[in-house]
Amino acid sequence: MVTHRGNRPTPEVSRSGHDLRPIRGEARDRLAASLSAEERHIILDHGTERPFCGTLLGNKSAGAYVCRLCALPLFQSGAKFESGTGWPSFFAPVDPDHIAEIVDRSYGMIRTEIRCARCDGHLGHVFPDGPAPTGLRYCLNSASLSFEPTKA
Repeated sequence: MVTHRGNRPTPEVSRSGHDLRPIRGEARDRLAASLSAEERHIILDHGTERPFCGTLLGNKSAGAYVCRLCALPLFQSGAKFESGTGWPSFFAPVDPDHIAEIVDRSYGMIRTEIRCARCDGHLGHVFPDGPAPTGLRYCLNSASLSFEPTKA
């Protein structure tokens, strides 16, 4: 079952006013046509990029991190922190409604996978070892994200 933190079902419109109606079928295929082979593997096949290799890991610019597939805003640069894990990490999403959580039992462990609530693209995982104020670490694949700098 796809849920949000607190087991809430995905709404049609997020609290921040973004359309969350599912993008599936031909519409999703059209968006995926522009993805590289690595992006397809990570976003569509739930892969993981190698640590310390993602293009957004060292990004310190002000702006928003959006879903690479459907451009839904996911994280703001102010929520990014250096976790030392090798992947971009954030302590809170732009809007909790934008992140779906799925129990992931792969590789002999139980984790919480995170996906884009609109297009169902794989983003990474969330762990309960992040900094205040949330105590969460959203660990993302750079390939799952696009960065939109703040306009001056």
